[in-house]
Amino acid sequence: MNHTRLNYNHTLIACYLGYITQAIVNNLAPLLFLTFADTFSLSLDRIALITTLNFAVQLVVDLLSAKYIDRIGYRISVIAAHGFSVLGLVCLAVLPDHFGYAGILVSVVLYAIGGGLIEVLISPIVEACPTEKKEAAMSLLHSFYCWGHVGVVVLSTLFFRFAGIQHWRLLAVLWALIPAGNLLFFSCVPLYSITHGQEPLSLRELFSRKVFLLFLVLMVCAGAAEHSMSQWASAYAESALGVSKTIGDLAGPCGFALLMGTSRAIYGRYSERIELKQAMILSAMLCAVSYLLVSMTHTAVTGFAGCMLCGFSVGLFWPGTFSLAAKRIPAAGTAMYAFMALAGDVGCSLGPTIVGFTANTMGGNLKAGLLPAVIFPLLIVFGTGLLRTAQKQ
Repeated sequence: MNHTRLNYNHTLIACYLGYITQAIVNNLAPLLFLTFADTFSLSLDRIALITTLNFAVQLVVDLLSAKYIDRIGYRISVIAAHGFSVLGLVCLAVLPDHFGYAGILVSVVLYAIGGGLIEVLISPIVEACPTEKKEAAMSLLHSFYCWGHVGVVVLSTLFFRFAGIQHWRLLAVLWALIPAGNLLFFSCVPLYSITHGQEPLSLRELFSRKVFLLFLVLMVCAGAAEHSMSQWASAYAESALGVSKTIGDLAGPCGFALLMGTSRAIYGRYSERIELKQAMILSAMLCAVSYLLVSMTHTAVTGFAGCMLCGFSVGLFWPGTFSLAAKRIPAAGTAMYAFMALAGDVGCSLGPTIVGFTANTMGGNLKAGLLPAVIFPLLIVFGTGLLRTAQKQ
């Protein structure tokens, strides 16, 4: 392929596939947790460490990226991101049979490096593309993580149904084909300057700006508002609403991701008709209502409605905050995206932890546990309101 024959539309397609890759590395292993437990005789705390390790490595990668990505270069970094993703997925198919639990952990570290790099790199690559509708492009980009999540759950479930769960190693290799193909694609597509020729701000300059600190708070709240529900959706459906595990998985996390992707795609399509900050405030208010609904409902129907409403309402928080920050601090460079991804990941961990801790103190009542999460969308309403006020002044 020739660089000159490719344009920013091809770059966008590569970025969409990049987010599907991240969905694969984040969501494939959880589908195999029970299989890992049975096959390698693992306790639940060792299984839980798999997810913890994945996001911990991604947090470290976020932090290191702020310092090193600009020196290494975007093309080499994004190709390496997909390379680590391929390596981790292939190792997941091979290493556990030879090294047991340690083989799983090594595989997780490898693909988590890839996932962390993708999280830092893809958004600024899209923001740098010469598109007319930046906010729409960012919202549509992030919808592909949702479609990837749904695709991993549905297609893997079909694979297990027809090929058998015992062939999970083959499934891991098949999923590795997507990042392998995208690695080649990213070696060919054009990449554009992130800071548009300006000298990127130093970390000292970046952190001296109060508006950047506000964006970090918004990212923490975005991650927490999203994952407080998504991580507990299946358990909520089973324990609080009394449905089966299969229905809980499909109607919980899968339905949540589907609605979240839908809201991002809708805003991507109609972004010129509604101002982004206004859309985020309305979404946050809707999100607060959804958390009150799931916490106070007495019926399965309203509980599911609240869960799905939450998925739809949180869709704009993450890409919207990225877009607002890119417009407000155009010369921030890679460091801004790295620290915002770091803040978002902190929220992804903080929110579900608060829900679990609260539910535990309330005697295992998950409805009561979800109630404190209402603070996160309310903080987004307040923070985005501050941005609107500052802009008018």
